[in-house]
Amino acid sequence: MLKRYFRANGVLLLSGLLVLSLMFMTCSQETAEQQQSQQQTEQMSQQSEQGETPGEAPEPEQPEPTESAEETSSPQAQQQAQAQQQQAGAQASQQEQQMAPLNIELPKAMFVGTPTNMNVPNLQKPRGEPRPPFMAPVGTENVALEQPVSSSDPMPIIGELTMVTDGDKSAADGHYVELGPFQQQVTIDLGAMQNIYAVVLWHFHKQPRVYFDVIVQAADDPDFIENVQTIFNNDHDNSSGLGVGDDMNYVETNEGKLIDAKGVRGRYVRCYSNGNNSNDLNHYIEVAVFGKPAPAM
Repeated sequence: MLKRYFRANGVLLLSGLLVLSLMFMTCSQETAEQQQSQQQTEQMSQQSEQGETPGEAPEPEQPEPTESAEETSSPQAQQQAQAQQQQAGAQASQQEQQMAPLNIELPKAMFVGTPTNMNVPNLQKPRGEPRPPFMAPVGTENVALEQPVSSSDPMPIIGELTMVTDGDKSAADGHYVELGPFQQQVTIDLGAMQNIYAVVLWHFHKQPRVYFDVIVQAADDPDFIENVQTIFNNDHDNSSGLGVGDDMNYVETNEGKLIDAKGVRGRYVRCYSNGNNSNDLNHYIEVAVFGKPAPAM
């Protein structure tokens, strides 16, 4: 009896232990699942607060596109930049172009003192001292020297037209050309396009004289049609028909009349005159044209 009792009770005890063990395992598993579910809920809540979609990785921040220099710069700014570049280039060119005084060889003076009793309107007063040096780009020279000369008077009364550019500035007899009365002109072919910086005229300086309607022009063609530029004009009443001039009459001296041509471009130089205060004739001892070859355009 006792054996059966203990056997039966042992079986029941063992069965009870098995049931308790299964219940404990089930409770542990449910607890683990609840904890895992709670963690997932907390993660989803955090992602929702940050604006992220659950289950998706956050996208990396993209840098904002920047506009290029061409897009950000307005047409006005571009024009200003171009103008500044051009100005800088012009300043650099001026710095590279060195200046030097012109070497003008003067002839012997044939009279001394200030002329008197000259009843000439719009007459420039004598300086009473040597002419100051004239500055021009380095390399400027007399490009008219020994160049061909033509004239409105092809048959001079005295001398030859070649004397106008032979380099001889003496006022002695036999060193000048005498043209007919009233308006006459001489035209010098410089042989090529030149940048002209100065023209020096010696009409006649053996005695003090004033030549009238002195006009100097430069042009690209021998007929003076293309690019005609007047660089001196003292015709105050337009008696020459070439326009009223603002320049003054002057007394001839051994220094000659130096005219600032300001670098005008041309191949031909023409000089007009219309008699003088002594007679109606026109004279030329020498015409010097100081320039440099012009670059091709």
